[in-house]
Amino acid sequence: MRTHTIVDSPVGPLTLVADDGALTGLYMVQQRYRPDEDLFGERAEFAQATEQLAEYFDGQRTEFDLPLAFVGTEFQRQVWTELCKVPFGETTTYTELAARVGRPNAARAVGLANGHNPISIVVPCHRVIGTTGNLTGYGGGLPRKQFLLDFEAGRPVLPLLSG
Repeated sequence: MRTHTIVDSPVGPLTLVADDGALTGLYMVQQRYRPDEDLFGERAEFAQATEQLAEYFDGQRTEFDLPLAFVGTEFQRQVWTELCKVPFGETTTYTELAARVGRPNAARAVGLANGHNPISIVVPCHRVIGTTGNLTGYGGGLPRKQFLLDFEAGRPVLPLLSG
């Protein structure tokens, strides 16, 4: 059974979606590849996920411990699983991530899988940057990506002006 909830956060409202209790989506407002809201199911409480997100944004949590259910191709699921191993406050590149999933020449494909990550923040696709250190695309927008990277690095963050 699919359910959802909406929680406030410093990066704007977050829509959490679960199937049978496992988180399948965490979407920001105006996120690229955000599914139609009619597919989110009925409203429900997500006490554990809401608490862990609050702890994350309060600086008390660096890892999430939530049941996840990845819905995607086998390659996408490999990339998303590997993303979960990128430590809080650190970054990796698309090239490094491609090597970690055993496809060293697939940086572009890794980028596409990263961009389609349906469980933002919890599956930290924001921690992937370009080889030159530049910020590259982010489904939630580059200002949110910069905010999350600055926040995790302990740098001062400016409030986002729009949700």
